[in-house]
Amino acid sequence: MMQMRDWVIGLIGVIIGALGVLSLIGILPFELSRGVLIWVAAIAGIILLYAAIVEITNSNIMGTVSIIAAGIVLIISLLPALNGIGWLGDWASFSWIGEAVYKVILVAEGAFLAIATFAMEL
Repeated sequence: MMQMRDWVIGLIGVIIGALGVLSLIGILPFELSRGVLIWVAAIAGIILLYAAIVEITNSNIMGTVSIIAAGIVLIISLLPALNGIGWLGDWASFSWIGEAVYKVILVAEGAFLAIATFAMEL
């Protein structure tokens, strides 16, 4: 039986993925700065980590793939986000990662969260 959390995570995944695709294509009516992209990717990474843990507790192999993806995304996005508010040094800024990479990360996170909608119940 699908629970409400499954549909909420799927909806968040669709919104995050659409935001990534539309900003990557360049048809958003507004421009997302690098800081906003980093924070959105970090928050979506935390949600993906939660979904991956639920998938793993249900003995789903997709949870292992999701938790690896969530770990990579959290390293790439959470460290620069924390650096942006002054908690970490300049080593964590990852200034060599461009906006396009974070847009692709948003698309990947959206796909993993959309998959998690159904994988959390398997």
